[in-house]
Amino acid sequence: MGQIILGIIITGAGVFMVLKTEWLINNFGRMAWFEEKLGTEGGTRLGYKLIGVLAIFLGIIVMTGSGPDFMRWLLAPLIRQNQTSSQIQ
Repeated sequence: MGQIILGIIITGAGVFMVLKTEWLINNFGRMAWFEEKLGTEGGTRLGYKLIGVLAIFLGIIVMTGSGPDFMRWLLAPLIRQNQTSSQIQ
């Protein structure tokens, strides 16, 4: 039950960041790193939206309890490569 509530909170924060990007910029200001790496004027907006989408994605993973399965899928190429090299030696 706790993971569902935590997932909803994380997802809600992500949705807020995506929908209220302008409010975040007005209250917290621009971020120099985003402006430098993602563009001159819209870099901060894009950065807030990317963080929001990532939070939505992570919130859904937490809510469904599929974190270990997702990490296993994400790291499968590295694990498979490691097993292949150890068998060769």
